[in-house]
Amino acid sequence: ASVADEAVAAITAEGGRAVAVVAPVGSTETAQALVAAAVENFGGLDILVTNAGVLRDKSLLKMTDEDFDLVINVHLRGTFTCVREAYAYFKENNVQGRIIAIGSPTGQRGNFGQTNYAAAKAGIVGMVRTWAMEMKKAGVTANAVIPVAATAMTKTVPYFAAAVEADERGEAMPDFFRRTLGFGTAEDVAGLIAFLASEEAAGITGQAIGVGGDRLQLWSHPEAVESEYRDGGWS
Repeated sequence: ASVADEAVAAITAEGGRAVAVVAPVGSTETAQALVAAAVENFGGLDILVTNAGVLRDKSLLKMTDEDFDLVINVHLRGTFTCVREAYAYFKENNVQGRIIAIGSPTGQRGNFGQTNYAAAKAGIVGMVRTWAMEMKKAGVTANAVIPVAATAMTKTVPYFAAAVEADERGEAMPDFFRRTLGFGTAEDVAGLIAFLASEEAAGITGQAIGVGGDRLQLWSHPEAVESEYRDGGWS
């Protein structure tokens, strides 16, 4: 609740409008509460950004069922339930809305100790590509953003800790982080989110777009790199 209240205060202090719903992301009930709060307080819903996330990093043999289920529930199931609820509202009210799901480089290529997180983030991109097909007729776009940024979550990753701490002190991150790793601040990601939510991005859907620090990337759709054929099939 305190984190949500801080976010609302930061937005309203800048002249914006915001409300918070404090609930565990994952369940259908939470998704319904989030959409209902948006409609009740703002008169409608146009954009959904699914950004809730947790980490429970452990190597495969040390990862428990609970470690796996929690991360899958928040990231993957939470994205599914929230998008389903938002899209139902879009369809019912003829809104050409925007779905922006947050992925991760880990979901694109894996990472040591992150079986659960990699599975969830890869699944999010798979869902986005599917939704882009299903939502096209309704004029709704669905895209995944693959960010690398200093947050409370990435601060727990030792490799990024120095950069996150520098940002918290108001210091510039070293070029190695901003350019080589494409790691920056949340503000570096915000522009892409705003663009994908805008009218200018009406023709962009089903994409996975990376952003962080000074770097912007377009991730490819998986394609077979080689095909061979054998009459009668393969033994």
